[in-house]
Order: sequence, then structure tokens, then C-alpha cells
Amino acid sequence: MKYNRCGKSGLLLPQIALGLWHNFGSVDVFENGENIVKTAFDKGITHFDLANNYGPVPGSAETNFGKILKNNFQGNLRDEIVISTKAGYGMWAGPYGDWGSRKYLLSSLDQSLKRMNLDYVDIFYSHRFDPETPLEETMMALDYAVRSGKALYAGISNYNAEQTQEATEILKRLGTPCLIHQEKYSMFVRKCEAGLLDVLEEKGVGCIAFSPLAQGLLTDKYLKGIPEDSRAHNPNGHLQLEEISEEKVHKIIALNDLAKARNQSLAQMALAWVLKDNRITSVLIGASSVGQLNNNIESLQNLYFSSDELVAIEAILG
Repeated sequence: MKYNRCGKSGLLLPQIALGLWHNFGSVDVFENGENIVKTAFDKGITHFDLANNYGPVPGSAETNFGKILKNNFQGNLRDEIVISTKAGYGMWAGPYGDWGSRKYLLSSLDQSLKRMNLDYVDIFYSHRFDPETPLEETMMALDYAVRSGKALYAGISNYNAEQTQEATEILKRLGTPCLIHQEKYSMFVRKCEAGLLDVLEEKGVGCIAFSPLAQGLLTDKYLKGIPEDSRAHNPNGHLQLEEISEEKVHKIIALNDLAKARNQSLAQMALAWVLKDNRITSVLIGASSVGQLNNNIESLQNLYFSSDELVAIEAILG
């Protein structure tokens, strides 16, 4: 595992981090999730990413991760891992369980710490920009989370370039620099290339890409139709059947052929493609099995792209 410096901070993050968005909730097999986390750590993945509403049911991924920590990461092992969580999407009923108010963010952080049985998380994120709350209030909540010792670093997620610029400037004035931005980025979703990555580079903020495999589209899973065990068929998933168009399948097949020529799986090539940009600190992967996790980690064996390969990929993506 290689570790990259996160922006201009002192923190190093593994090139591949494990996200617990799917496969770690109360509807999933606990032992499978535990084995994935243990294997990830053994392979050098030191960063584990959660959010208050991960499950299903919301909160259950944090509860299960707390059990995994208790079973396997006692004592000084806690100091060998980076744990992040977030608040910003709907978590509980009523007016105080959503968006970006100080009330919601700090209450949610307290709940997250209790679920995971932790004194602090390493990174606490504002999960999305709130157009109804002053940005100063949201950033002051992150600043307080760090100053109170409940988080070591502050991050933001799903903020556009302009919002990110303003948020990072506010945090700098407060004395709690923005460590990291978590943004959706893959061959199929590239909006962060239109300004956001430039802002992050200018401000010295790290970037961790989520959904680098486009919810499984950039794997060999959909080369021959939609399998029953895929996210597209999962009622708890976020990939919609209509997203798997005939045009997209043709692109996936062509990308898969190119990956084969590189002696990689399509998933491995897709991860390597995101990591080729030195503004990307890390990619955030999900995994439903130890085998899938290991396959993704092997992407690190070949991160080089020739200019011809990059041109070919752009031609396929159109």
C-alpha cells in the first residue's frame, strides 16, 4: 500500500480506503463485514469511512463498525487507523435531523461516537452543502467538533467549486483548515474536473473520490446483462436499472477490452484511472466480499497509463 499526503496536512492516507456505505448494515451478514475490514487492514488500508445514515437501517453501519473495533482493534490499534464519519443527509425525524445546522451536526457527531464507542473520530464531514443555513454556521460547527476533541480534522463532501472555495476560506479564518473533500468521481461522473479539483489544489485540500466504480457499472458485472445479485437489483442500493442503458453497456464492453490489454480487470483499471490524477489523495471503495476487496487492491500494481491508452479511453467515453 502506498500512502499519499492529504493536501498540505501532515496526514497520510492510503491510496485505497474502505467505505461502509453498503454491506455493513443491520440487513447484512456481520461476519462478512468483519472479515472485509480485517482483511483491508492487513493489506494496508488504514482509512475506514462511514456516515451517520449508513445502513440500512440508518446508524447500523456505525453500530456494526463499533463491534468490529471492539473485537479486533483494541488498545494502540486505534492509533493505526483513520475513522471518518459525516452528517448532512436525513437521519432522524423532525426539523433537527437533516442538512447543516450546528444543532444537527454536533448532535449527530455525539450519536456517531456513542454508536462506535469512540472518544473521537479522525475526520468529521459536512456531508452536503445546506442552502438554507449560513455557511459560517456549518463551518463553525466543524471547527467546534475539532476544538472539542471529538474530531481531529474537518472535511466537506458534495460541495461544488464555489461552495468549497468559500468553506475552506471560512475554516482557515477559524483556525481549523479543511483537510479533505469527498466527491463522486469516476470515468462516468467527471463534474469535479470542471473547477473543483483546481480549487482543492489551490487551497491545499486533499480529495478522496467516492463511487470510483460508478456503483459497480465499471466492473465486469454488467457485461452480459443485469445479474440478480447486483446493486441494480438491490432494493437497498442506489443504482437504478434505467442507468444501465444500451449505450453505457457498449462503453463498458469497450473499456473492459482495454483493461484486458493492460492485464487488469475493468474495476482495477477504473480505480487506477482515478488515481492517475495527483490531486486525488485516495479512492473510496466498497466491497461485498474479501475476494472483491482483494481484486480492487490489485489495481495498485499498475497505475501507469500511456498517452495512447488515455486517448482511447476518452474516445470510448465520448
